[in-house]
Amino acid sequence: MAEAEGDPAVDESSVEQPRGILSTLFHRKSKAKPNGKKPPTEEKKQYLEPDYTKVRVVDFDLKELVVLPPEIDLNEWLASNTTTFFNLINLQYSTVSEFCTGDTCPVMSACNTTYYWYDEKGKKTKCTAPQYVDFVMSSVQKLVTDEDIFPTKYGKEFPNAFDSLVKKICRYLFHVLSHIYWAHYKETVAMDLHGHLNTLYTHFIVFIREFNLMDPKETSIMDDLTEALCTPLPQTPQNHVTER
Repeated sequence: MAEAEGDPAVDESSVEQPRGILSTLFHRKSKAKPNGKKPPTEEKKQYLEPDYTKVRVVDFDLKELVVLPPEIDLNEWLASNTTTFFNLINLQYSTVSEFCTGDTCPVMSACNTTYYWYDEKGKKTKCTAPQYVDFVMSSVQKLVTDEDIFPTKYGKEFPNAFDSLVKKICRYLFHVLSHIYWAHYKETVAMDLHGHLNTLYTHFIVFIREFNLMDPKETSIMDDLTEALCTPLPQTPQNHVTER
């Protein structure tokens, strides 16, 4: 179980900022606040730059992939997509896992939000990002491979409140995606994998929106990215070649 803590209204000087993100320095004098404190410096988010947000690996409407097909059971559809997203996000994280260490990421965070892990006994744990991701992936792996929760045999029923379990998994996976963007986007770009990450994030957001799997407040920390990626790209003119 995980909990997020973050308050954009607090003084940013008291918020522990994740490493790996370059701060933007403005070469102008800052006006002091009435209490004598300087306004906090806004951090530049590389993943919001148009040259990066326009990079995708597909150019069609991803909503077509998430709409429930006719005559398909809703739980079957949720189970299939959730398992797929788990595998894809786990794979995406593995590309930056060597850069995500206890030293570089001492807490699991994204923007000004720190995520805490709760064990089965309800004990709250503030752990490093790699520890948190390991907890997430291990827990989700256990769920999606449990035949009583994610049945694969014909005729076996899904458990009651299956959608609640799917929502829990989606919340975990969103935390991992957010952390990749916040702390490891530079490495993702260096490996030329930002197009894959953008497409995966967009596909995931469209999916959770289609089936109301997350409260908008839980995803609000990445609203700027969501808006940038979920806005349809302008159509590029195609060259029509006539065969002779």
